[in-house]
Amino acid sequence: MTNVRITRPAVDGWHPSALRFPGPISQQQVTEARRDLGRRLAAWRAEQGLTQTQLATNICYSRSSVANAEIGRDTSVRRFWQDADRAVDARGALLAAFDQMAALVRDFQTQQAQARDEERQRLSGRTATRATQAATGDCRCGTVVVGRWTGQETRALREALRMTVHDFAQHLGVAPEAVSGWEHCHTSTPPPTMATQAVLDETLTLADSNTKVRFLLILDIPNHHT
Repeated sequence: MTNVRITRPAVDGWHPSALRFPGPISQQQVTEARRDLGRRLAAWRAEQGLTQTQLATNICYSRSSVANAEIGRDTSVRRFWQDADRAVDARGALLAAFDQMAALVRDFQTQQAQARDEERQRLSGRTATRATQAATGDCRCGTVVVGRWTGQETRALREALRMTVHDFAQHLGVAPEAVSGWEHCHTSTPPPTMATQAVLDETLTLADSNTKVRFLLILDIPNHHT
């Protein structure tokens, strides 16, 4: 029997330059880029005859992680897309699409930070440059950065992402017991490694604005109960 590969122009004809928008980037463009990336994952998965559950099992993630990625509610790190690309035989297309989307998100966040900074300077009459403000600690341009991830910051990010301990552990590539140990400050649990902290940094950077606001609010009230 001859194997026939179905070629879909919607996937195979796509190029990362499709995400390059002229002029200022809007939130809608970022949202559409996430959704487009998710549609491509779903198309590649369908071409391979895989269900969401089967793909999730193949790449050691939960089905909900795959489902969220396919509808554009993406909180996955690059490793997720690297594994998914290999599992659906996309030959680098999915990974390239993710890299382009991630670059678009970073450019959008930088654009927003610059706009807020310029407006703040205009209203306050400041003439100092952004570089001087950053050096003196006076620049609050909206970028959320964590110096060292402890249990408090890890739990705040997980709750801001609305993820369970199990899903969050799969997202980070660690055991659920490790996440639970960090959050409950178990002395027997080693702190997050440098590699895991880098994944946490990337997850926070790629999170949408609402998630970042929730993250900061949860940090302000670490022992809240709903």
